[in-house]
Amino acid sequence: MTEDPSKYTEDDWHKLYTEETGKKAIWGGKITKLYLTWLQNKKQELGLVDETPKSKGSTKKTKESSTIKPEPSTKEKPKLKKKEVETEPIAQKKSEEKPTEKSKSKKKKGEKGSSLQAETNVGMVGHVDHGKTTLVDALSGEWTDRYQKEREQGISIKLGYANCVIAYCPSCDKYVTYHLANALKKKKQKRNTCPDCAGELTFCRKISFVDAPGHEILMATMLSGASLMDGACLLISASEKCPQPQTREHLAALDISGIDKIIIVQNKIDMVSRERAIENYKEIKKFIKGTIAENAPIIPISAIYKINIEEVLRKIQEIIPTPDFDENKPPQFHIARSFDVNKPGTAIEELRGGVVGGSISQGVLQIGDKIEIRPGIKRSNKFEPLKTNVTSIYQGDIPLDSAHPGGLIAIGTTLDPSLTKADNLIGNLAGIIDNLPDVQNQCEIEVHLLDKVLGAEEEIEVTPLKIGEPMLLVTGTLLTAGIIQKIGKKNRVAFNLKRPLCAEVGATVAISRPIRKRYRLIGYGILRT
Repeated sequence: MTEDPSKYTEDDWHKLYTEETGKKAIWGGKITKLYLTWLQNKKQELGLVDETPKSKGSTKKTKESSTIKPEPSTKEKPKLKKKEVETEPIAQKKSEEKPTEKSKSKKKKGEKGSSLQAETNVGMVGHVDHGKTTLVDALSGEWTDRYQKEREQGISIKLGYANCVIAYCPSCDKYVTYHLANALKKKKQKRNTCPDCAGELTFCRKISFVDAPGHEILMATMLSGASLMDGACLLISASEKCPQPQTREHLAALDISGIDKIIIVQNKIDMVSRERAIENYKEIKKFIKGTIAENAPIIPISAIYKINIEEVLRKIQEIIPTPDFDENKPPQFHIARSFDVNKPGTAIEELRGGVVGGSISQGVLQIGDKIEIRPGIKRSNKFEPLKTNVTSIYQGDIPLDSAHPGGLIAIGTTLDPSLTKADNLIGNLAGIIDNLPDVQNQCEIEVHLLDKVLGAEEEIEVTPLKIGEPMLLVTGTLLTAGIIQKIGKKNRVAFNLKRPLCAEVGATVAISRPIRKRYRLIGYGILRT
């Protein structure tokens, strides 16, 4: 089997699937649905989504995840004209309707600040099954594993998101979220009051959580999520030896992304003895010595029993401030999700345009803005930008007239929903027409390699780069495969890109190399051209 995944044959993919899962790709003469789902996720991770091989004897389309709304039947779909980049505007429902997936959270009545846009993105990172999603649920009341496959396997696969309002009780000197206060309140106690003294809570701010997957095969997804974070909580389980492979890898990813506002959360203390908790604390201190998190606070908690998680909120308030953004700059919106919100069988005149989700890094977007999405979609072996209008803006259930940097938002557009379904536009950059960076098929990066490969069980030294070697490059929310064309002076390396990028000169790029059938983080670079 070749080391370059872009050259894998269908049999190579079948072998890799069997090695990773212990299951067969073909059963009873037919390709299994589990294999097809795995293949789609694997190719997205490797930046090869445009080359999914067709299985032999299989012409049926695979069903999408049950939580993504499939497009209408082909008889009812509006047809795209061949040479058009912008689709014809699709009839929109009333502006008060939400253009995102149906939310399962209840409306938060009486919560001060719940109608505001979130100010800060706080990442939840760490090794698989160390309690990231459970902690988000304890603080916000939202379980971020929304997809059927995530629930079946019990792990996060896509980036999760949830919003919550942080409030403060001056009498008890205690920070809570409204959800946490209501979960801990006494019987017959008034909602949205301090669970200890029943006093009135003071609004602090609204934040968004970005829940990154912790499995080793989803490291690329974590790297794209890191670009949206203003600070992060690094979760470490007290029931396992520290550090685990992805604990090291995620901390390095935060360093590469320039995230130095870090809180270490020692989770699952309910599962171990006092002596083991202290031993694990010492392991953590030894692990973070000399790293970007050397002076980070370590907070022992039990996320599942909601023990001591108020202290996590206190440290979020103290350590992760609301960042200052220049709202006068041209807006840039990093797309981390995209989907079709129409139900099967919806009449053409009632169709709603495609929806993109992500975070604004600079500037302000408003309803009615004409925007461009780069590099766009692939047509006839060439990527073409998309042009569309902003028809609605939402954060969770909250409609907004405009959106500024801070939190994760969803933008309704006039795009044909077939273009946005199933996260088809992940990695694109959106902004005002003709105000985005140029799209590049080749780029030059000033590369800085690490001493050791991160994420592997054993220590592996990072060897020098070679011409012709494939690399996985992640900048912003974009994942792309790059083939090394030239290695010049001052660590400048020229790459030919499988998928073009749209990013500012000076942007940070995470670099991963295929090692033992996995892409491993080996360094980072600065985009120079």
